[in-house]
Amino acid sequence: MPLAAPEIDFLRETIARRSGNVISESQSYLLEARLSPIARTAGLPDIRALVDELRKNPSHVLHDKVTEAMTINETSFFRDMAPFEALRDHILPELVKSREPQRQISIWSAASSSGQEAYSIGIILRTNYGHLKDWDFRILGTDFSDEMVTRTRDGLYTQFEVNRGLPAPMLVRNFDKVGMNWRVKPELASMVEARKMNLTENWLNTAKHDVVFLRNVLIYFDVKVKEQILRRVHQSMRPDGYLFLGGGEALVKLDVPFERSTIGKTVCFRPVAK
Repeated sequence: MPLAAPEIDFLRETIARRSGNVISESQSYLLEARLSPIARTAGLPDIRALVDELRKNPSHVLHDKVTEAMTINETSFFRDMAPFEALRDHILPELVKSREPQRQISIWSAASSSGQEAYSIGIILRTNYGHLKDWDFRILGTDFSDEMVTRTRDGLYTQFEVNRGLPAPMLVRNFDKVGMNWRVKPELASMVEARKMNLTENWLNTAKHDVVFLRNVLIYFDVKVKEQILRRVHQSMRPDGYLFLGGGEALVKLDVPFERSTIGKTVCFRPVAK
């Protein structure tokens, strides 16, 4: 039996409250498609029973599983190449010069899904700056989903996943074959720290990042939540840092302390004083 309107509204409100992800009415069909497996795994007959369980027990672990199931985890290595080219050809050469006294560069891949973006950044650093042995290159990969954080830490990818964006020479230099899959080499894995983080909540992120990748994330939030996230990101960045958003994302009509900048073939955003 299809979900009734009150049940759909309850799920949409629950997901929005816990993650900031706004499921539109036109996307309601996704609820049944993605939550049916959650109900079955929990031993419940259908999604309506799942909704009843969520209503009865607000602290049930199922709330996290439902929210994670409705989070988009589409990603690939070097997805949308222009930001990576800008990082490699323009930003990193500049940062290596300006950070010479500290010899430390920190890059944050926010909402990094299963880690392909974070490891793509690591590959660029390892390929182009592997000779800087006494430098501290830090990459933080965060995601809302426990499953995605675990996958990032494991660094294990299928043949299909590595085929998306990794040329053969780059693959064999940075990955080891494990059965039918590929695992990130220890030298690359050591550059990436994977951590769970909900962007809509106050986060403990004491590091000041030089570059932040927050791509294809803000489109799922309303204006208020977008502004809250971007202000916190601003607090987590160095004054001369760089912020990358998705190709279809912009800061027009948002009250946030960033200014648009064109670098190479792409656009990024620079923090401004509040």
